[in-house]
Amino acid sequence: MDDICFADLPGREGNLGVITLNRPKALNALNHNMLLAMHEALQRWADDREIKAVVVRAAPGRAFCAGGDLRWVYERHLANESYLQFFKDEYQLNSAIYHYPKPYIAFLDGITMGGGAGISINGSHCVATEQLLFAMPETGIGFFPDVGGTYFLSHLPGKLGWYLGLTGARIGCDDCVSAGLVQHKVQEAAWPAVVDQLLIQPFGLDPDEAVTKILTQFTIPVLQSPLILHQAAIEHCFSCHTVEDVIRALEQSPHIFCRQAAVAMLQKSPTSLKVTHIVLQRSSQLDFDACMQQEYRLTTYFSKQADFMEGIRATIIEKDNTPHWRPDTLSAVNEREIKADFERVNFNE
Repeated sequence: MDDICFADLPGREGNLGVITLNRPKALNALNHNMLLAMHEALQRWADDREIKAVVVRAAPGRAFCAGGDLRWVYERHLANESYLQFFKDEYQLNSAIYHYPKPYIAFLDGITMGGGAGISINGSHCVATEQLLFAMPETGIGFFPDVGGTYFLSHLPGKLGWYLGLTGARIGCDDCVSAGLVQHKVQEAAWPAVVDQLLIQPFGLDPDEAVTKILTQFTIPVLQSPLILHQAAIEHCFSCHTVEDVIRALEQSPHIFCRQAAVAMLQKSPTSLKVTHIVLQRSSQLDFDACMQQEYRLTTYFSKQADFMEGIRATIIEKDNTPHWRPDTLSAVNEREIKADFERVNFNE
């Protein structure tokens, strides 16, 4: 079967365009063909008056989408072939989702990381089950939180986005709803009924509000969020002006949660930590489109750094989980050089 499937579901008051990710053995990692096919379908449905909303989901399995196909990226690198077009097309898809003219409803069940967040959180409506496992783990592979992550992480309350982006922490559904990444917590068994209501109910003059009302009917209560319990400590530590100061504040905190975050950060690429800290500060003052331009600049920058391929090798290819970062300390990272290289890159390259 195809890695990604498309269907028009006929309804009483208009049809639904349905996207199903169908690459379960790879945890629905997005390859280049999937990105292009998804963007093409969204463009077609945007112009189709019979389609009133789009739903994206995954075939039954462990994941909604574990991210982009970084194994393919690594293979392109070994063959001395450019992989930048993959990221450019991915970011254009993320932008199309963010600006989509019709309700875009993502149903997250299971692992949702990196590129999976890009095709879900950037949409108008994000629904998740109790099985959701969310993370932006890019600093652990020598990269940075992309696919719109610089925007949605930097706009979360109380420095939660800094915590998630710098540590790569994995969080569940209750954390995601409480933080504002996901709007609705729904039982997996209720999803067919949700789709039925989307097909049956008229959307009227405000389709987004109509979809929100339908989803709210199926929303179940959020339990206590571990992330929110530590929000004050997170805000205190991650408000520091440098990565070194953030880690120092975490290490000196009386909370085990904070000290564990410091340990996690010290395992990440020093270059990635520095860049991510800088870009989140900038992105908090930018709109979505400016953030996406910035992300492509950063991707071009990271394509010239050793850490990205080393991170993929250590975590995805050989899975020894012992990346050899260059440089391997925060003090050896030249922030001025990073900022200068970043500013020289042209989005149209």
